[in-house]
Amino acid sequence: MLDNKEIHVHGSTVGFQTIMHTGDHTVVIDEPYSEGGHDAGPDPLKVLLTSLAGCENAVANLVANEMDFDLQSIHFDIKANYDPRGLAGKADVQPYFSKVTLDAKVKTSEPEERIAQLQKETNQRCPVYATFDAAGIEMESSWTGV
Repeated sequence: MLDNKEIHVHGSTVGFQTIMHTGDHTVVIDEPYSEGGHDAGPDPLKVLLTSLAGCENAVANLVANEMDFDLQSIHFDIKANYDPRGLAGKADVQPYFSKVTLDAKVKTSEPEERIAQLQKETNQRCPVYATFDAAGIEMESSWTGV
């Protein structure tokens, strides 16, 4: 039997703005003024990339504890490419990311070989990273020590 965990968010929308609640937290997603929104929060694609960083960080900390790895902090720089024509409805253009580039600077006393081990295990176990990968999105991930 599978051990499934349910995740629940709820909320509502006003125009382009989405206000969601989860536990004691509120997340506001909006579009910039130039796209018809009120710029009350980041747009959905930026939230998605932020979720990738948050998930990678949480999993990296879990894995680091298991590895007895000196993980002090991680600085993420994440970029993604997509063709907005897909969002606009062009039938032969995918509306999702074609490539995501994740650059992680890991503050640690560990050697590069251990950082590579942390990266590999984190990417394999991170649900957000794995979802992108399963969708066929090209993932470029680089982790280096600082």
